[in-house]
Amino acid sequence: MITVIILGAAIGIAVGFFVGYIVRQSIAKNRLDTAEGKIEKMMEDVEKKSQETILDAKNKAVEILEEAKKTEKEREDQIIRNEQRLEKREIALDKKTEELEQGRKILEQKAEEVRKIRKESEEARKKELERLEKIAGLSKEQAKNILLQLTEEENRDAIAKHIAKIEKEGVEEIEKRAKTLMTSIIQKYAGSHAAEVVTTTVSIPSDEVKGRIIGREGRNIKVLEKLTGVEIIVDDTPEAVVISGFDPVRREIARIALEKLIGDGRIHPTRIEDAVEFAKKEIDNKIKEAGEAATYDLGIAGLDPKLVYLLGRLRYRTSFGQNVLLHSLEVAHLSGALAAELGADVAVAKKAGLLHDIGKAVDHEIQGTHIEIGMKILEKFKMPKEVIDAVKSHHEDYPFETPESFIIAAADAISASRPGARKDTIEKYLKRLEELEATANSFSGVEKTYAIQAGREIRVFVKPEDIDDLGALKLAREIADKIEQDLKYPGEIKVNVLRETRSVEYAR
Repeated sequence: MITVIILGAAIGIAVGFFVGYIVRQSIAKNRLDTAEGKIEKMMEDVEKKSQETILDAKNKAVEILEEAKKTEKEREDQIIRNEQRLEKREIALDKKTEELEQGRKILEQKAEEVRKIRKESEEARKKELERLEKIAGLSKEQAKNILLQLTEEENRDAIAKHIAKIEKEGVEEIEKRAKTLMTSIIQKYAGSHAAEVVTTTVSIPSDEVKGRIIGREGRNIKVLEKLTGVEIIVDDTPEAVVISGFDPVRREIARIALEKLIGDGRIHPTRIEDAVEFAKKEIDNKIKEAGEAATYDLGIAGLDPKLVYLLGRLRYRTSFGQNVLLHSLEVAHLSGALAAELGADVAVAKKAGLLHDIGKAVDHEIQGTHIEIGMKILEKFKMPKEVIDAVKSHHEDYPFETPESFIIAAADAISASRPGARKDTIEKYLKRLEELEATANSFSGVEKTYAIQAGREIRVFVKPEDIDDLGALKLAREIADKIEQDLKYPGEIKVNVLRETRSVEYAR
């Protein structure tokens, strides 16, 4: 019974395995059929899409080819049109060239005809002149000179009056414009230039200090005078001591040293030496500051410090009582303004105006005129040639080479000759007047001469029987030229030549 059960169970298990295998195989086959179907379907879709893509590509290729053919056709048409246009232009150009060539030939023919006519006219004119010269017995130049001489003799008075009228009108217009220009320029800048010439006064708190300044047996004052090179005058003037000396730098050193000693109260040789050394350093600083202030005032940069120092030394230099540094500043301002009005180089004019008297900073130490010394200084510091050219001719020692040189000379004359700017001795004043009168009297036909207006005008009376109106005009010019050549003077001198004719008769 157990065996039958076991056997039945085994048979059931075997049948179950078989049935499961069959079912599994069937399921697997169904699944495989499904995958293969999908793959086959996918292949069909891919092939279909490929055919569609190929077809689209062929269609696009056909369209592109057609478009290219169309474009090529348009280009060919354009080329044909361009060739036709160029051909028309070539035809027109050939035609124009042919016309020009014909015109050129016609002009050459006319020019040849003109040359031929001119040559014939010259030959005819020459023959006519030769015939006239033969008839008259005079050459062309001789006849011309005779004609001019006769014309001048017949119209001498009229010519003189006409020349005088033209000169008067021209001079009046020039003077009017010059006065207007100078007046406007002078109004822009005018400073006081007066300076002490040989003395400086130092105030002291009391007369008791005078004794300490003098010292025992005069030792203090002797040391001070020796160290500074000036003369200390201690007289009866209340609360004042006078420093006398021709060198303004020495006077200023003595003044500073003396004021320092008076303020300190201790006055003896050692303190005097210290005070003088302090004063020298102080003067050096003031000189440097004065030079820098001058260049800053004019807006001039880039000058060598040594040149600026020399410029500052002009603060303690005078010329006819006029402070040279202030004079140089005024000349620079006037030169810049004149250059701006006249269209010249303003920078060159200002720089040349400031440095035109730089030689005076050391002219008492180096031999030569201040112009020659100044030129050497400017060349040493490599100043531009146009500045040196403008500086060297401001006293007319050298010819004027640039517009700026005329401007510097004019500005220098304005600054030097205005009232109160400079002091002159009576001897020099009288000598200048005598030289003016002697210069005018040296000409023949002059009866008498008077120098007036402080030597700025000279009136010359001539003998009417020796000099006529035209001769008076010439004489005025000759006298002015001789004065310019032989004399030196500030500003300008007016030359008046007067010719007076009197007729006297008595009725009895």
